[in-house]
Amino acid sequence: MILCVCLDVKQVINNINDNLSMDSSDVVAEQLLFNESANVPDITAVTISYLFCIFSGLLSVLITFGNLLVIISIAYFKQLHTPTNFLMLSLAVADLLVGLFILPFTVILFVSSYWRLYDLLCRVRSSLDMLLCNSSIWNMCFISVDRYYAVCHPLIYRIKINVRVVGIMIMLSWTIATLNGIIITFQAPDKGQKNKRCASFQNKAQGTVVVGVLIAFFFPAIVMFALYLKIFMVAQRQARSILSMANSAAAASKMERKATKTLSIVVGSFLLCWTPFILCMSFNPLSNYTIPFHVMQFFKWLGWSNSMFNPFIYAFFYSQFRSAFRMIMTGKIFKDVSNCKLF
Repeated sequence: MILCVCLDVKQVINNINDNLSMDSSDVVAEQLLFNESANVPDITAVTISYLFCIFSGLLSVLITFGNLLVIISIAYFKQLHTPTNFLMLSLAVADLLVGLFILPFTVILFVSSYWRLYDLLCRVRSSLDMLLCNSSIWNMCFISVDRYYAVCHPLIYRIKINVRVVGIMIMLSWTIATLNGIIITFQAPDKGQKNKRCASFQNKAQGTVVVGVLIAFFFPAIVMFALYLKIFMVAQRQARSILSMANSAAAASKMERKATKTLSIVVGSFLLCWTPFILCMSFNPLSNYTIPFHVMQFFKWLGWSNSMFNPFIYAFFYSQFRSAFRMIMTGKIFKDVSNCKLF
């Protein structure tokens, strides 16, 4: 889909000079990959556009393929049917949709600014973007709740966190994300803000931005930070007393701490990738929208790239996922090995 769209790049570049009278600084900035100069040679613009399309296509393929492996692994192998993994499955679905829709839509918007459905596609892309980002962070918030009970209250963990409770968590994360995405995306723009660029929150009212960011990012981020801080302190105490425990109990505690460490890396990578964009998006209205557009877009792409990292983290830290990925890629799953033991 991305490669097909890229074939129209040269035609779009030729149209730029014919439309400089229509907000030329905005149009050229978006069409030439945020380059604010209208005097760039056509060959340079075409080269940049093709490189952008190639980069977007490769990133989309990596995100889609990696998260598809995670989804198939958890859905197929019964050993991976645990409450924690179901939350990870929901997270992988959100990341998969980023690769399937958000990146291709972004390329289409990049090369088709004069398309009659541009505004509609921009709203759809922005709504999906916010929905998936918000869903990811709420899924991670509920994963931190799961880890809190697993490490801090292991005796009641299986009572408090079961498949039914996890199902409610997943439903809540997607419901909150959907409502927040729809409300913010279709909110009327702030008066006096005229911006034809397709960017979430670029021209929304300041109050809308603040409420949206609080619900979508800061509140769940604070909850995750507090829970993982408590988990870290409890894990330190467990590590000091683990030598006096029975072997089976010690092994179980070690496995839970390893799982918590891995998932904390997942959460940490998400926050590192998305925090710069969220901060820029929060302070942009307060600074009268003085943050350069290309800076906002760079941080947005950094956030989107996070969807590629989780499968690599699972494969690096979890032997079960490595075995599952290997069986899927070699075609062994067609031999009914769903009940086999993953090492």
